[in-house]
Amino acid sequence: MTDDTLYESIGPGYARTRRPDPRIAARVRSALRGARTLLNVGAGTGNYEPDDRTVVAVEPAAAMLAQRPPGAAPAVRAVVEALPFGDTAFDAALATFTVHLWHDVAAGLAELRRVARRQVILMTEPEIGHRFWLTRYFPETLALPSEAHAPAVADIGEHLSVRAVEAVPVPADCTDGFVGAYWNRPEAFLDPAVRAGMSILAQLPPAAAARGVRRLRTDLARGTWDARYGHLRTLRTYDYGYRLVVAGEQD
Repeated sequence: MTDDTLYESIGPGYARTRRPDPRIAARVRSALRGARTLLNVGAGTGNYEPDDRTVVAVEPAAAMLAQRPPGAAPAVRAVVEALPFGDTAFDAALATFTVHLWHDVAAGLAELRRVARRQVILMTEPEIGHRFWLTRYFPETLALPSEAHAPAVADIGEHLSVRAVEAVPVPADCTDGFVGAYWNRPEAFLDPAVRAGMSILAQLPPAAAARGVRRLRTDLARGTWDARYGHLRTLRTYDYGYRLVVAGEQD
């Protein structure tokens, strides 16, 4: 399943659980400081798009475009590997929670570099993210193409002039339902609506997803999850491996 067909499948319910977390949004805005024109690539429903500058969104999935709220930035249906814009058309290009789903990461990064003077990417460092306790219950996720071939920050640096990498810890009460948001709230993964908004779980065959839910439900009922990971419930933030990468020219 490719990124565009994947989100045609999970897209209809995406907006129910995926809302921008204001603390993460503040970090993204800071990285975009000084950029008056912005291209948001893999924009989805518009999460993390600033509303105080000129923004154009790019999204390949019609189901995601249909959920963009009234008043959202204008959007173009296209893929990152072939952006329909001229050279240096934007001050900055933004890509949040999307680079691991690209068909050709090198080509996509080259396009970001071509159309914008600055590139801002919010992504997961796979070496850290793959150690998340969720993989104990859904081990099949590690074999998915989007995970097995997910780029690391070092890979981004092979194609862009990276000038800053910032860790983005996930708050304990994160309001955006991405997979790392529920690091201290395991019960959330029992909700099919929550799982449907996560590409990593939406890609699993139904039988594999059902097995993982049964394992987690059993461990929660028996207290096994809390015996292993209950200390997480006491923390205020957690480093799932999310990194904010800033590359290109500096204002």
